[in-house]
Amino acid sequence: MPRLAIAQLRPTKGDYGANLQKIGGVLAQIAKLDPPADLVVFPETATSGYFVEGGVRDVAVTAGTLFRDLTVEHEAAGAPPVDVAIGFYEVFQNHFYNSCLYASLGNASPGHASSGGAAPGIRQVHRKVFLPTYGVFDEERFVDRGREIRAFDTRWGRAAILICEDAWHSLSGTIAALQGAQLVIVPSASPARGTGMDEEGIRLPASVVRWERILRGMADEHGVWVAFASLVGFEGGKGFPGGSVVVSPAGDIVLRGPLFEEAVLTYDVDFEEITRARAEAPLLADLEVNLPHLIKSLGSGERGAGSSKRKRSVVQFDPAPNGTAPRSPLPAPRIHVVGKGVEEGDPLAIDPDLARRWLTSFLKDEVVRRRGFTKGIVGLSGGVDSSLTGFLAVEALGKENVIGVRMPYRTSSPESLDHALLVIQTLGIQSVTIDITAAVDGYLAQVEHNGDVDPTRRGNVMARERMIVLFDLSAKYKALPIGTSNKSERLLGYFTWHADDTPPVNPLGDLFKTQVRALARHVGVPEVILRKPPTPDLVPGQTTEGDFGISYDKVDRILYYLIRGMKPADVMARGFTPEEVAKVAGRLESTHWKRRLPTVAMMSQTAIGEFYLRPVDY
Repeated sequence: MPRLAIAQLRPTKGDYGANLQKIGGVLAQIAKLDPPADLVVFPETATSGYFVEGGVRDVAVTAGTLFRDLTVEHEAAGAPPVDVAIGFYEVFQNHFYNSCLYASLGNASPGHASSGGAAPGIRQVHRKVFLPTYGVFDEERFVDRGREIRAFDTRWGRAAILICEDAWHSLSGTIAALQGAQLVIVPSASPARGTGMDEEGIRLPASVVRWERILRGMADEHGVWVAFASLVGFEGGKGFPGGSVVVSPAGDIVLRGPLFEEAVLTYDVDFEEITRARAEAPLLADLEVNLPHLIKSLGSGERGAGSSKRKRSVVQFDPAPNGTAPRSPLPAPRIHVVGKGVEEGDPLAIDPDLARRWLTSFLKDEVVRRRGFTKGIVGLSGGVDSSLTGFLAVEALGKENVIGVRMPYRTSSPESLDHALLVIQTLGIQSVTIDITAAVDGYLAQVEHNGDVDPTRRGNVMARERMIVLFDLSAKYKALPIGTSNKSERLLGYFTWHADDTPPVNPLGDLFKTQVRALARHVGVPEVILRKPPTPDLVPGQTTEGDFGISYDKVDRILYYLIRGMKPADVMARGFTPEEVAKVAGRLESTHWKRRLPTVAMMSQTAIGEFYLRPVDY
């Protein structure tokens, strides 16, 4: 009965040496287990981080180099003999791959696991076969595809490796099982997306729910153990959630790791359960018998057979008496529809507690671990967005490490100052108040001698002056500026370019305004702030919804549908007027430039962001 350990780690982006040391620390930690672990599974790209893009060539090593370095770490840890499965970027025969090394470290003594005395060495290198090139992924631009899935023998039994998307294809698990794998190892670096609920009613990222469904299906169908090891941490805002699992041959999750935290999971795997599971559901045996026949059908050309039959009309006619002409089509029967699809519900509903944990983990990673700051600085306007950002920053960094900055102008609402102070006092954070009136008016007086300044220009100057203050105080206090813009404002271009959206870290940028309100209420933002109309407070009496000419409740839902590719006519069918949809769509389409870096004329083969590709946190 081998003992399995899964290490869900947060690698340091692009730092092979630092990550090796962390791996060595895990080996030292499991050396204290009694009995010791037989296998430790690490996540995909554990030696470098996943989204390194053009940095693959910098962090890729040969399997031999990684084995040598792991041997050094293993000896330094004083660990007993152990097998490891570890994801890494590999260079092999002049190609780069996203790979997983399986190796035995240390000389096993007789009686260790099931095959005593196995010599150390590399047992297998699996190269990822299915490379995603959609959504946030662009793997095939940077690495080559592997070409095979192969089970292999270890000193405790037989295993196979599927890296992340390899496991999304059901055929991959089938191949592994047909080759005799008792344990399928799945290292993963899959960013969390969406919110969902598992079969037990636990709220999880939707991507985690999907992963668990895939892994349970693979284990249950083939009667195999599955070990899923997930990265933890954030890279460029994309959060790896952890939530590693061990799944039994009956398709049950017998162990689950925590979300957004590093952890080492251990479980004693009983291969007798494979025998019981396959006896109860002999699906794999059925497949082995029928596989030779099924394979023949793949190339038989029968896919197109009967296609003319499939083109028949499905309209049924009532036969007419005495051979007369057919009557009109019978009316379609009304069938009662049960289940999802009848009522969509609120598409913007979020799980506020999961969102809170997600965003505080994001701030911890991005402010402290990725950028090396201890403190964060937040411009507090007295509105719900900046207030929520302050609450999240305090939970992530501690109240002693958050600085709230009020930056009033002479026309600012006194209520804005009061509400910002309320947040400062509620959170117990350090505060600074900088009146920007002299700076703004001093500049405008030089360019407009008659004092006649367009309100929009004045508002833009105010917004940019506030960023000057925030970044200068950032340098003074060694505190990273934290942004406060929400997704609705960003999609509508309702911000001053290189001002509101300038801070390098923004926890709210993928939350619609209505979602911000829901989360703010959950974390305890004062009700007086939640109830008041949103305003940028750049012009006296100004409100955001007044500028839009439409409420946030409608704006957010129209945006939700439009950015998913829904046609305006289909959006209108959901209860919105043509004018409302046109207004939102017009702002969305006309402000793409505000969400991008400046357009640069490309003249070389090393243009930044086109050929020279490095993530912002690399």
